[in-house]
Amino acid sequence: MIKLIIKIVVSLALLFFIVRNIDVQSVVDVVRGMQPEYLLLALVMQLLSAWLASWRWYHIMRRLKFSLGPMFYLKSYLKGTFFNQALPGGIGGDAYRVLETAALGHGKKEAFYGVFLDRVLGLAGLMLLNLLANIAYPDLLPRPIFHILSLIALAGIGGVLMFAMLGKIERFAHFKFTRHLHELSGAMRSVYRDGHAIFLHSVMSVLIHFVSMVAIYFIGIGVGLNYGLLTFLVLVPPVMMLTIAPISLAGWGVRESGMIGLFLLIGADKAKVLSMSVLYGLVLLAASLPGLYLFLMNRNKGEKQ
Repeated sequence: MIKLIIKIVVSLALLFFIVRNIDVQSVVDVVRGMQPEYLLLALVMQLLSAWLASWRWYHIMRRLKFSLGPMFYLKSYLKGTFFNQALPGGIGGDAYRVLETAALGHGKKEAFYGVFLDRVLGLAGLMLLNLLANIAYPDLLPRPIFHILSLIALAGIGGVLMFAMLGKIERFAHFKFTRHLHELSGAMRSVYRDGHAIFLHSVMSVLIHFVSMVAIYFIGIGVGLNYGLLTFLVLVPPVMMLTIAPISLAGWGVRESGMIGLFLLIGADKAKVLSMSVLYGLVLLAASLPGLYLFLMNRNKGEKQ
C-alpha cells in the first residue's frame, strides 16, 4: 500500500509541475483537433506489438521445455498488460504471467526464468532500436545528449551479453547470493544456444518496439508534431526506458516529463508533446482492455468449476 501511495504521489507531482508550465487550454484544443483515425491506427499498432511480444515469449518458453501453445501466451500476456496498466498497485503483470504459467503444472522458478528472459530481451531490443536510430540520425540531438544516449544503449546491450556469460562461471553456482543469477544465466544460454534463436529473437524484439514507436508516431502526426518516424525512434525509446522504473503509476508523469524534455531539444511545442504523451497513455489503457475481458472470462470459468 505504501508503494502504491508513493507511485501516486510521484505521478501527481510530476503532472502538476508539467501542467503549471503549460497552457492547459492549448492542450485541450490540440486533443479536440485530433483526428480519430490516428488514434485507431495507434491502437492497432499497440495491439500488434502485444501480439508480437507474446509470440516472442512463446518461443522463449518453448525452448525452456514448456508445452503450452501460442494462444495461451497471447491471452496471458494481454492479461498481464491489463494488470500493468490498470492495476499497477496490485499484482504486477509479470508476476501474474509467472503464476498463471506455473498454475498449469510448471514450476514457478522455471516460469519466472521465462518471464525474466522475456523482459531482458525486450529491454535489449529497445536499446538496440534506439542505438540504430541514433546512428542513422546523429545530428538530431546535441552531441553530448547523443553520446549519453548511445552510451546508455551500448552499456545496456553489453550488460545483457555479460549476464549471459555468467552461466559459464561455475564458481557463481557455489554461493547463495549468486546461485540464482548463475541459474538465470544458464537458462538464457539454453534458450540462445544457437545463432538462429539469437537472430530471430533479436529481430522480434526490435520489431516489437518499432511497432510501438509507429503507434506513438501516428499520435504525434495527429496532434501536429510533423516529424519523421526516425525522429520518434531517436527520442521516444529513452523515455520508455525511464517508465520501466517502478516509481510512478503505470509510467504516468515520468513519460510526460521525459517526452517534453527530449522533444523540447528539437523545438517541439510543449502542448502538442504533452497531448501526444497523454493520448498514448490512454491508448495503452485501451489496448489493455482485452486483457480485462480475458481475465474476467477466466475468473468466471473458475467460479463455475
